[in-house]
Amino acid sequence: MLAIRLRRAGSKNRPFFRVVVTERARARDGRFVEVLGHYNPRTKPEKLTVDRERLAHWLKAGAQPSDTVRTLIDRMPPPAPADAPAAS
Repeated sequence: MLAIRLRRAGSKNRPFFRVVVTERARARDGRFVEVLGHYNPRTKPEKLTVDRERLAHWLKAGAQPSDTVRTLIDRMPPPAPADAPAAS
């Protein structure tokens, strides 16, 4: 079974996470299938970047997000409409 979860990177006391698709039984920092984005909790405000198309693909394919990833995704702002002008 596939899981969408955080994979820790960064140095000691400076965590940085990648949002990855991996087998549920694998270790936290073990092999993964695909990197979907990254999460930096150290910035103010914290920064989450995820490829929404690939996320939707994996959710449709049956991958289950971890509780933490589900919470982060729910807090993400909705995508900007394609016809809206870019903010300057």
